[in-house]
Formats: sequence, structure tokens, C-alpha cells
Amino acid sequence: MSFYEVYKSYEHFDFDRFFNRVTDNDVLRVLVKENLNDTDSLTLLSPQAARHLATTAATAQELTIRHFGKVIYLYAPLYLANFCINSCVYCGFNHANPITRKKLSFEEVEREARIISAYGIRHILILTGESPKETSVSYIADCVRILKQYFTSISIEIYPLDKEQYKQLIETGVDGLTIYQETYDEAHYDELHPKGPKRDYRFRLDTPERACEAGMRSIGAGALLGLSDWKKDAFFSGLHAFYLQNKYLSAEISLSLPRMQPHAGGFMPKHEVTDREFVQILLAYRLFMPRAGITVSTRERNEFRKNLIGLGITRISAGSRTEVGGYSLSGKSEGQFETADKSSVEDIKSMITAKGYQPVMKDWQTL
Repeated sequence: MSFYEVYKSYEHFDFDRFFNRVTDNDVLRVLVKENLNDTDSLTLLSPQAARHLATTAATAQELTIRHFGKVIYLYAPLYLANFCINSCVYCGFNHANPITRKKLSFEEVEREARIISAYGIRHILILTGESPKETSVSYIADCVRILKQYFTSISIEIYPLDKEQYKQLIETGVDGLTIYQETYDEAHYDELHPKGPKRDYRFRLDTPERACEAGMRSIGAGALLGLSDWKKDAFFSGLHAFYLQNKYLSAEISLSLPRMQPHAGGFMPKHEVTDREFVQILLAYRLFMPRAGITVSTRERNEFRKNLIGLGITRISAGSRTEVGGYSLSGKSEGQFETADKSSVEDIKSMITAKGYQPVMKDWQTL
């Protein structure tokens, strides 16, 4: 069995009817429960639950402090390349977009690593477009060998691999995987991915399980908010993470809340997610999965991220560049999307401290 069977079990579920029947008492009942089920999670994503965000936030804060303390972990992204063979209509790396393409040489990888590590960052997320030819597993492995000299934890956000390829990267030094399903709406997924291997919905959906079976230490899941109905995508993202957490007990499962930002190609999302709805998703995730890490990146503006501290997030990016070579070769290539929070790492640390939390640069080290 895979998560696809869980997803298909909701094929005929009437979400609108469910949401229309949720009452204030239903929401309040969920807020006092110790362990939530999938229906409880859906209740927290209902329009009625939006009336109780203050109470939900207090519960979310208590749960986060209980399981994580008052700390926020920092990481930085490093883009190795922006070559891509897919036609994802919402992505700046879409192979049809007339952007400057770039792949870092090994010397450039080390130059980027030196700059990022000088900020004190010790957790890094390496990213590529989806082009196995330009950014082969062997190329990524060679980059990881360089990055191991500078960082204690290396995660990847690349094209889906098979189990043996994940094993190869784990043996090289990778300990984490971030993989977004983008949207869990299978029919809409096909429309958003007209060409390229990413069009294979099922192969992408099963990617976290292949990585877990290969021995990956941490897995980050989520949907790109704005592509489809946010309530359904948030529900299935949480359900997917919950499924992985219960099936792969040795893996650390986390959730991310990436929200659409301007990018090359100019795709306009049909399902805009407001700040209030974003907060509702965050709180629902925390109550449904008290032990899961929750990440919010520099896609979100600084003031908004500051206000999210204490509501359930545990990890944020800092000083991010989404261009290939963005830390040392600024202006050489376009980024995947526009970052909203352009604050320096020191400013982010100060922001966290001012909120009464501790910024943590390192909490894990591979052997």
C-alpha cells in the first residue's frame, strides 16, 4: 500500500458538504482533543474554524513549545542549476521560459559554500531544475562531497529518484529530502504539467516513500499553495505527512507552506491564499501533527514571518538566493521565484531573538 490508496479513498468525498456542516461546537471539540484524526484535521481547515484562530493559535503555541522548545532552526538554499525539461506552467524554470540557464562548476559550488557558511549557516538545502542530463546524480553527489566540508546537514530538493539513487546520495552525505507534490488534485495536476516527466503524478507522490525506504533521515512534504483549492491541498499534505510519520518511524517528517510568488512566465494562480488562510493552514498542521517540523521560507515577507514565530513554525530560511550562483555571481541567472524576505541572516537572527526565541544554526551532523 502507498499513500495513493489513501488519497483515492477520498475520491468521492463531498468536501463542500462536510465544510457546510461544521459547527462552532465541532471546532471547539477538536481544540480540546489530545490526538486528532483526519476528520478533525479537515474541521480545522473549515470556514467555521476560521472564526476561532485566536484559540487555535494558543493551543498551537503550547504544543510547539512542548515538543520543540522556543527555538527556530535556520537553513539556506543553494541552487546548483536551473536547467529543466518540464513544462510546469507555474515555475520560472519551465524549459520554455526564455531565461539564462546556468549550472555551477565545482569551483563555483565551493565559492557559494564558503559565502553561505561564513554567515554561520550549517544546514543547507541544495536545489536544481529537473534535468537528469545536466544535473545527474553523480554531479549532485560530487557537489555534496564539496559541501560536506562546510555544512553539517545537507538536504536535497531535486527531481524524483529511485530507491537506489537515494541510497547513493545518502552514502555520499545527504540526510534530508524536500519534495512537494505541488497539488494533490490529480486532474488539475495534469493541466499544470502538460509535458515532461514531472507529469507522472503517481511517481512523484510515491517519492517520499522511496527515500524513506532508502534510509533518508528527514522528509519534508507539502503543496504549492495557490495552485488548487487550498483547503484540499492542505488537508492532503497533512494526511500525507501523517501517513509517512506512522509508516516510517525512523524518519523525521516535516511540512512546508510554500505560497505562489511572482516568477518568469507570469502564471497567475486561480486560488489565491490570503495571510489569514495561510495562518489557518499552519495552525491546522500543528494541531494535527504536534511533533512535525513546520517550515516557512523567504517566499513570505519579513513582517509576516515575524508574526508567525510562536504560532507553530520551527524552521525558516535566511539570506536566501534563488538564482544559480546567487551568493557570488549575482545577476548571472534568473531565480526560480522572487523572494519576499530579503533580510540578512543577522537580521533574521535578531528578529527571532526579539520574539523571545533562540535561533539555532546547527542541530544535526552526519557522520
